[in-house]
Amino acid sequence: MNGWTKERREKQSLLIHRWRPWEQSTGPRSEEGKVAVSNNALKHGARSKQTKELRSILAELNHWRIEQKV
Repeated sequence: MNGWTKERREKQSLLIHRWRPWEQSTGPRSEEGKVAVSNNALKHGARSKQTKELRSILAELNHWRIEQKV
């Protein structure tokens, strides 16, 4: 286990609900910050390159599909 007992989890849950950090979070405000945060889900290495390439291909296919409907 990770060292968190049932009691510790319950206490932490109560504290978090009292603090309500989600009400104070603003997220990124600048364009640079938004771009940086959008990449948080990507991992480093080959997987991130493949994901970026796949996104690019899908965006291109979607653009082509929209053009074909017009």
